[in-house]
Parts: sequence; structure tokens; C-alpha cells
Amino acid sequence: MQAIWTLIKRELSAQFNSVVAYIVVILFLLITGGMFFLDFFEGIQELSLRRFFGDAPFFLAFFAPAMSMSVFSEEKRAGTLELLMTMPVSDLQIVIGKFIGVVLLLAVVLLFTLPYPITLYFLGDLDWGPVIGGYLGLLFLGAAYLSVGVMVSSWTKNQIVAILLAFFLCFVLFIIDRLLGVQSGNTATILETMSANYHFRSISRGVIDLRDLVYYVSVMVICLAAARTSLAARRW
Repeated sequence: MQAIWTLIKRELSAQFNSVVAYIVVILFLLITGGMFFLDFFEGIQELSLRRFFGDAPFFLAFFAPAMSMSVFSEEKRAGTLELLMTMPVSDLQIVIGKFIGVVLLLAVVLLFTLPYPITLYFLGDLDWGPVIGGYLGLLFLGAAYLSVGVMVSSWTKNQIVAILLAFFLCFVLFIIDRLLGVQSGNTATILETMSANYHFRSISRGVIDLRDLVYYVSVMVICLAAARTSLAARRW
């Protein structure tokens, strides 16, 4: 556990020392903040964060890969991954430590959006159920996207390749349920089950369904296992 905590702190330090990370975080906050405050200019019809939670998953599909693209790619480019792998830590510990590090960064970003519901709370009677569900959903959704980014980053030392491929995979997970308009029956059920956005919408209604959490955890486990396998292959 101590080894993982050390790796988490190492990853957080690398992220907070990265100009790219600050740019990504600021852009995400500016865009989501702009969407939230746009409601004020249009006139608030109801005290809810429906628009924020409706649009944030789309932007996370782009920003999460940007947050995780350097997790392994930068280590490979700088030649420090080999040094890291000589330390008394397992490949799985390295992957988990780095993954938790970027998830904590995501959690910090989401904390900066808390003024949105707090503002609505002071304006009237805000229903906190969907708000809590929405933030929980964003955390799980973002963590799933980040796990995809970690996996892809373990495949290449080129950060551009890493971010583009992660963009593509996350966007597929986001949009796959939109194909339901041209599908039906068992195909529609399968596409729903595979859709990250479908499971997010379920959680954001304020109803926590174990199936939705299992979906996100499954995506994380599969992607992190693939990243671990990629690291293990470098030892052969």
C-alpha cells in the first residue's frame, strides 16, 4: 500500500507540474462554467443542473484522455519508465498508482464545479438527489475514460497518438447508444449495455443502480489489466 501511495503522489506531482494539465483543467472549467451561467442569461426555468450534467459527459470524453495521455507516454519519452520498473513495485502497483493519481486530479476538477449547485441552493429549494447522483456519475464516468487513457498511454510513447486513440475510444463509448435510433431488439440492448453515457444518465437521475457501477468498474478493470499486460511485456 505504501508503494501505491508513493506512486500516487509521484503522479499527482507530475500532473501539477505539467502546463498541459493546467490548460486542460482550465478549459474544462471554462466550458462547463459557461454552460452553467448561460442558463442565467436565458432565464432559469427550474433549479437543477440538468444542462451541466447533460453536456459534461461529452466534454469528459475529450478532456479525460488529455489528462491521462502522458501517464506512461511521457515516462517512455523521457526514459524514466525503465527506471520506475526497476524499483521494488509490481506492474500492477504502477498502473493502479498512476490511475488513482489522475482520478484524484479529476476529483479536484469536479470540486471546482461545486459552486454551481451551491449557487442554485441559495436561489431556492434545490433537489440534492440528482446533484449527488450526477457528481457520482461524473466521477465514475471520468474514471472509466481515464482508464482508457491510461491503457492507450501504456501502448505508445507518442502523446499525440495516445490522445487521439483515447479520444476515439472514449467517444465510441459515449456515442454508441445513439445508434439505438436505427437498431432494435437484442442489438439495442447490447448497445445500451456498452454505452458509458447510458449508464451515466441512469445514475444522474439520483437512482444508484448496481448494474451501472458494475459497468464502470468493469471498464476500469479491463483497461487497467490491459495496461498492466503492456507493461509486463516490456520486461520480457
